[in-house]
Amino acid sequence: MSKDNHKAGTQAVDLDELVAASDTGSRAPQGFPGKLLVSIAALWSLFQLWIASPLPYIAGFGVFNATEARSIHLTFALVLAFMAYPAFKRSPRNRIPLADWGIAAIAAFCAGYIYIMYNELAQRPGAPIQQDVIVGAIGVVLLLEATRRALGPPLVVVASLFLLYSLFGPYMPGILAHRGVSLNGLINHQWLTAQGVFGIALGVSTSFVFLFVLFGALLDKAGAGNYFIKVAFSMLGHLRGGPAKAAVVASGLTGLISGSSIANTVTTGTFTIPMMKRVGFSSEKAGAVEVSSSVNGQIMPPVMGAAAFLMVEYVGISYVEVIKHAFLPAIISYIALIYIVHLEALKANMKGLPSSNPVRPLLNKIIGFMTGLILLMALSFAVYYGLGWLKPILGDATPWIVSVALAIVYVLLLKIGANYPELELDDPESAVIKLPETRPTVMVGLHYILPVVVLVWCLMVERLSPGLSAFWATVFMIFIMLTQRPIIALFRHRSDISRDIREGIDDLWSGLIAGARNMIGIGIATATAGIVVGAVSQTGVGLVLADVVEVLAMGNLMLILMLTAVLSLILGMGLPTTANYIVVSTLMVPVVVMLGQQNGLLVPLIAVHLFVFYFGIMADVTPPVGLASFAAAAVSGGDPLRTGFQAFYYSMRTAALPFLFIFNTDLLLIDVNFIQGIVIFIISTVAMLIFAAATQGYMLTRNRWYETVFLLLIAFTLFRPGFWMDKIHDPYTQIPPTEFAEALMQVDAGSYLRVQIAGEDAFGDPLQTYLLVPVPHGDTADERMDNLGLELFNDNGKAIVDGTQFGSLAADIGFDFDQEILEVSAPTDRWAKEWIWIPGLLLFGFIFMMQKRRREVAEQATQATA
Repeated sequence: MSKDNHKAGTQAVDLDELVAASDTGSRAPQGFPGKLLVSIAALWSLFQLWIASPLPYIAGFGVFNATEARSIHLTFALVLAFMAYPAFKRSPRNRIPLADWGIAAIAAFCAGYIYIMYNELAQRPGAPIQQDVIVGAIGVVLLLEATRRALGPPLVVVASLFLLYSLFGPYMPGILAHRGVSLNGLINHQWLTAQGVFGIALGVSTSFVFLFVLFGALLDKAGAGNYFIKVAFSMLGHLRGGPAKAAVVASGLTGLISGSSIANTVTTGTFTIPMMKRVGFSSEKAGAVEVSSSVNGQIMPPVMGAAAFLMVEYVGISYVEVIKHAFLPAIISYIALIYIVHLEALKANMKGLPSSNPVRPLLNKIIGFMTGLILLMALSFAVYYGLGWLKPILGDATPWIVSVALAIVYVLLLKIGANYPELELDDPESAVIKLPETRPTVMVGLHYILPVVVLVWCLMVERLSPGLSAFWATVFMIFIMLTQRPIIALFRHRSDISRDIREGIDDLWSGLIAGARNMIGIGIATATAGIVVGAVSQTGVGLVLADVVEVLAMGNLMLILMLTAVLSLILGMGLPTTANYIVVSTLMVPVVVMLGQQNGLLVPLIAVHLFVFYFGIMADVTPPVGLASFAAAAVSGGDPLRTGFQAFYYSMRTAALPFLFIFNTDLLLIDVNFIQGIVIFIISTVAMLIFAAATQGYMLTRNRWYETVFLLLIAFTLFRPGFWMDKIHDPYTQIPPTEFAEALMQVDAGSYLRVQIAGEDAFGDPLQTYLLVPVPHGDTADERMDNLGLELFNDNGKAIVDGTQFGSLAADIGFDFDQEILEVSAPTDRWAKEWIWIPGLLLFGFIFMMQKRRREVAEQATQATA
């Protein structure tokens, strides 16, 4: 028994070290250095709250421009990195060596140099003096060292290669060669401008990401993390393979607010993995389920491992639009993972854990669920439209009145929760696990949902910026942390006000520190990934990569996408989510956009960004570098590589989705109305479940090989009905290029023409590509051409661009002087592609009935032998 306890204790220490080494820093110095470390971390959190709030503008001081804020942000990150992360494995963990104090001070000066010397640097743009170059060079080296400590070698290697590529361009072989840059030019571009380290990525980390990570840390410290796990287990733990289903839901809820798949894996996995093993999952499969669900948390809005905020800047659309497009693939991927777990439980004939809920008839359960759902919808409707009606009447007093109403709701929810026993964190290694009752578990923590409601309200309804929305949600979270203990204790008639307030302050202090320490790696990652972005903009390596992919793919569209997926997977190995997305989007998105246009694939930019993001995220699962798999294996005691391969097998649905939404953007809810969105959600969910059943080789019973083939075909048909409809009826009709103006009149305004053009690229090389031309309004062909801003002339049967109006739609699309229009395709009237769903569903019904009959025969045979 003592050996088991020792083993469990050792495992807990190892896990803590694993999370600390990857997310928060594994050094915990004692005495004054320890207090200084946590004080700097808390000060960083307070600084970020200050610059996100309206207070600097009200007070008239402490206002920082974007560049100054980024400089201070990186200063905090570097100082904490050198204080919290040891240089080597043998370096001391309980004290900070003198060398690290010195390095931290130098790094702070280099990072803060832009803030300190801002006015002087502004007076010599592009002309750095020797002092600037020395400071910048030392800064780059120390940033790479901080990256090595905090994130390991992969990102350091990637950034170093791009720095070397920038300097030694003239000596590169063949297609990789470029004219090169001087050391002064490199340091100026990377450290002294907003093109490299202090670029958009670090700006997003400063403005948005920190506040969301801090919000998640405070929510967790307040008790919401334990609440999410308990609710998931109380609802799902009694089902077949229940703990695994609960693990998926709990990891999804944690992933909503978490920026790290490793922390997510360990946070929920320490509780869920042993319980999965208890009901029959092997160590590797239990770990793989946790890894799959935790990594999926990185594609789950609203945070998406901080990538959502970067997409806002890179794609140029609003945060709400990013969330809308990313939502459907993420949610159907999670539903499919729950179904995969269910199939695993069916195959192994697993049972759930004993339920503590009183037995109720199925009809009562359905009525109870529907009543709750209707009440929630009615409440949402009343709040949304009620406040919309009140705002014009109340005017400037609206925020104050809404705040008071929110406080009243908060106190009422605490009053309801106080009627139920407090949640306790069970020991998953204990001999008997008793699932908590659902009703008391849900009721006791309802107030944790309010800050999330505030966040969503500010983002979706008030349309505030992500940073300001996170600020108000965090302010409300701080209010909850300080008041929940005293108020609950008061309702339970056991109040000790001073002790409860003190505990609340302690929780808040811990949350501020945890938020900052969680941000060290992200702040460092965004800065170092900025080196890659800067090198791409300075050397044009993106065009080189496009040429390499085009040569390897031989112009084949699917090969281009598959090579892009593989490269994104390789580039993402060993990188944290944020740096992962910055690197793969900077390098691979232009490749897909450029080569796609040249080969007739015209898709919205957000679809391409999500494509490379998904495959970059898959690197967290994929052996041999899948860090989340190693974390899960440390919990489960299984083999890390086998856990990784099993997790990749479970994650095949996530790998399939990007190929599907690239060709069918309906899955991203692009240009669909509300009713269409509901139908697409239902059909896509069914298709993903069928795909899961095919890849798992099991639906109602074990699949025969031809059933698996048919199920894959049905899933493809439901996901991409347009493929088959295009075979039946061409979606476009060809129009002679010289009749371009007439073609504009043949189709409705607001629709699109596909146009192939030939001309020259920015470097004077021959180029053929496709353009998607929106048809403008106008009563005549000439009027529509004028509104488009395009002038053509007929040169012996060739349609040649004679010019475009400055700032016109045609100029924005990509038309230019002396281009030749090779092909004009106008959309035709045809049956809706959704009709193809019918034969697909009929075929599925046939396979379903075959498997049902086979299962009934097997059950009868089993009963007969019994």
